[in-house]
Amino acid sequence: MKKFFNEFKNFAVKGNMVDMAIGIIMGTAFNKVVSVLVKEVFTPPLLILTDQVNFAEQKYILQEATETTTEIAIGYGALMEAIIDFLIIGLTIFVVIKGMNRFKSKAENPEDKAVETPKNIELLSNIERLMQEQNELLRREQQ
Repeated sequence: MKKFFNEFKNFAVKGNMVDMAIGIIMGTAFNKVVSVLVKEVFTPPLLILTDQVNFAEQKYILQEATETTTEIAIGYGALMEAIIDFLIIGLTIFVVIKGMNRFKSKAENPEDKAVETPKNIELLSNIERLMQEQNELLRREQQ
């Protein structure tokens, strides 16, 4: 049990837990933005294009409502809205990660003087350069 708590403490202290919590909070806020975007920005033009057919209210009725039973229906319109939400979130995450990867590769490029190179990348670059020089010297000695 002590090992479990030590592992959890290491996990929490190293920042993984904080990063995950921030991601969940940002994801929740982003979900609300996307929902409003779909319902208030994308759905109105779709209503015009589809002769005022509201997707959220679309359903396939399996059993009509009677005096003693309620209506049983498959709400495929809500599914369509959820799919649109998913596509928007997926596209946005793709664009954000693509941009982050571009900035990361630019920051890790030791020849790019416009962006300050992180110290670990700079050290690895220096080690690589020194190894290349050493290999060149060894080749010359062997000849």
